[in-house]
Amino acid sequence: MIARRLGATGIDVSAIGLGAGALGDARLDERDAEALVLAAIDEGITLFDTARSYGLSEERIGHFIGAHSARRANVVLSTKGGYGVDGVEDWTPRAITQGIDDALRRLQTDRLDVFHFHSCPLDVARRDDLLRALDDARDAGKIRVAAYSGDNEALAWAVASGRFGSVECSMNVFDQRAINGAIADASSRGVGVLVKRAIANAPWRFDARPTGDYCETYWSRMRAMGIDPAPLAWSELALRFAAFTAGVSAILIGTARIDHLRENVRHLANGALSDDVVTRVRAAFAANGAEWRSEI
Repeated sequence: MIARRLGATGIDVSAIGLGAGALGDARLDERDAEALVLAAIDEGITLFDTARSYGLSEERIGHFIGAHSARRANVVLSTKGGYGVDGVEDWTPRAITQGIDDALRRLQTDRLDVFHFHSCPLDVARRDDLLRALDDARDAGKIRVAAYSGDNEALAWAVASGRFGSVECSMNVFDQRAINGAIADASSRGVGVLVKRAIANAPWRFDARPTGDYCETYWSRMRAMGIDPAPLAWSELALRFAAFTAGVSAILIGTARIDHLRENVRHLANGALSDDVVTRVRAAFAANGAEWRSEI
């Protein structure tokens, strides 16, 4: 597993992180959830990315990792919040401070390595009272890195603001808006970049437009761009494109299946795509996607 520095934070992360949304699904058996976490660790994955809104995810990571000092010492725990605190109005200073305390309890840890404002709009992200609450939590040692998760104009502001050590954003073959913008700017400023939707929710699974599916927009873009992934499978092309884009610290892969997780790790081991392939993928987006915004 490739290890990379998360911007100028001093934290190293595996180039693939486990996006732990599926881990929070109550339909996933507890034994299967534990097996997924342990398989990720066995594959060299050190980054686990969760959120308050991911169901049982924080609690399960706390049980399988946070409660075991040897495992906790070797992983980076990233979560998100600003909302969902019982009895507290969303996006208030108390929602930040109590949300962090609640996440520490659920994750069974004395620190959050990365804590993100979770996809809030620009007018919320730039509020001084919320930023002070985040700074106070960092100064108190409850979080190591203050971060922002989101896209488009809010992402650009977060990178340039100097208030965040890392950001999380959408980027993939069909969602390249951030590459020359926020990701390039983050790299120049020493801001870490975690990429979500690295495989674009796998729109190639569908022959017809998947109306209402999470990947519908990406399916339409895939058809418009007309890329032939051969001789690679779509999953490998997409993963290697995202993982080896300049400025990316790590990509987040969400899955509940160990075989899928291991397949993604094998794809990463094949290294960067050739310059010719990257040029072809970038050109197809440039020719079609001038008005395409990143998917939040």
